[in-house]
Amino acid sequence: MAKIPSPFSKEELLPKPEMLEIKRNKDELYIGIPKETHFEEKRICLTPSAVEALTSNGHRIVIESGAGDGTNYSDNEYSEAGAKISYNANDVFACNIILKIEPPSLDEIKMMNPQSVLFSAMQLKTQNKKYFKALAKKRITAIAFDYIQDKHGIFPLVKSLSEIAGIASILIASELMNNLNEGNGLLLGNIGGVPPSKVVIIGAGTVGEFAARTALGLGVSVEVFDNSLTKLRALQNKLKFPIATSTIQPKTLLKSLIDCDVAIGAYRGKARTPVFVNENMVEQMKDGAVIIDVSIDSGGCFETSEVTTHSHPTLIKHGVIHYCVPNIPSRYSRTASVSISNIFTPYLLNIGEQGGLENAARFDKSLQKGMYFYHGILTNKTISDWFNLPLTDINLLIF
Repeated sequence: MAKIPSPFSKEELLPKPEMLEIKRNKDELYIGIPKETHFEEKRICLTPSAVEALTSNGHRIVIESGAGDGTNYSDNEYSEAGAKISYNANDVFACNIILKIEPPSLDEIKMMNPQSVLFSAMQLKTQNKKYFKALAKKRITAIAFDYIQDKHGIFPLVKSLSEIAGIASILIASELMNNLNEGNGLLLGNIGGVPPSKVVIIGAGTVGEFAARTALGLGVSVEVFDNSLTKLRALQNKLKFPIATSTIQPKTLLKSLIDCDVAIGAYRGKARTPVFVNENMVEQMKDGAVIIDVSIDSGGCFETSEVTTHSHPTLIKHGVIHYCVPNIPSRYSRTASVSISNIFTPYLLNIGEQGGLENAARFDKSLQKGMYFYHGILTNKTISDWFNLPLTDINLLIF
């Protein structure tokens, strides 16, 4: 019988020692925090305490002078925490890691060095093709903090800012209801001998939950509408308090809106937020009633809603006060900044410990989910579909 030749040599068949991966040395991060230039944006990514934590771990941070003014953090506080204060934006954008709240402008992208890392919000619906082409040209690795998703399926930063928006919606409504702000002079609360105010909330997500929680704390009568019975049941369990809930049916919703003092739009759709309250329904609401449309940044729940600003936050239609500011958390810039900083800091410390972003992203899937550019290569399917840009799977680039 003929002997079949082996495709391997004798040496190749011998057992070889196992090769273990050598852990990379700790990396020094060089972080730049520019002053936000977007209209009415006052937040900052890192607080002085977070800067101190990072610098004490050997990382360098450059902050543009005045970047913390909107949150009442002075240059001196950041300097004492170990940061370098720069009076030139070019020095800040020369760092290899850039932290921003709002996406950088095209002029700011020009100041960034090739192969830099960008952490910021992405805000897909406000972007255009030029923005992504500019990032690709500079071979930027970009991570959207509003796309970072942890192992529990939660978007930590979006959830945190939604909590602020939910609480703020009730506080803002209480301000607008008094006589000084064209309201009908009602107190948003419950005192002996006076019927409680009534709040209708459309949406049982995080914003709706924290709006309901805050309203209940004031003794207000609360009704929550959502098309998901699962969300409504979960909300009742979280609040541990019996509240009226319903699926969104026009007649039932209209009946509640006619009686309510405050209506809050807190519904989030996959694309544009559906309009659940048409103009005819708004016309039938009380004079002096208040609408807080938290969903305005994705279109709004109310047909009569129009985008307003922090400097001119309200408009009145059919006798109803409308508050439709897209960026509510920026109104409470210091609280929002602390919240954002608490999320950013552990990620940055881990990136340093792992020897850089690429190595950290290999083991931290949440970073991969937030990443939409890897060295100028688009890795996010939503952006690819939206702008018809070529896509590469992140798993083919990081392994």
